[in-house]
Amino acid sequence: MAYGGKGKGVLIHTLTEGSGMPLANCTTPANGSEREQVLPLLDQVKLKTLKPGRPRKRLKVLAADKGYDSKEKRAALRKRGIRPQIPKRIWKTKKNRGRPIKMSVPRYQQERCFAWYQRKYRRLVVRWERQKVYFDAFIDLATIHLWIQRLLLVG
Repeated sequence: MAYGGKGKGVLIHTLTEGSGMPLANCTTPANGSEREQVLPLLDQVKLKTLKPGRPRKRLKVLAADKGYDSKEKRAALRKRGIRPQIPKRIWKTKKNRGRPIKMSVPRYQQERCFAWYQRKYRRLVVRWERQKVYFDAFIDLATIHLWIQRLLLVG
């Protein structure tokens, strides 16, 4: 590492459900590609059903921001039976052609999850840990804590 032990930054990639609760997390360096994290995050999710057989992994819609847009990822998501709802990266010289993309699923749930992380867990905002393993463990603990609070309040 040319920047010392702490590095230059970290991105937290989180897959959330419709109400903003996190399902899967991973971290990458801040200069890494966001697009490469879509399929590994989807592979981490296993939906538990009471039926015998292979666990269900298929989501209906994946809503993401512009950083995750690529033709290859859209094709891979459609191959899995998932409708990608990712805004196109727009170049200033190109004009909008064709039908506009119908945005029926809002993307604010992801921001709600990150707001919960920032409000309740200062350690995730500041990142005092020097090793990725420790930081990932704190993200997992924060996710577990959010789910326990949700289950105790609902149930």
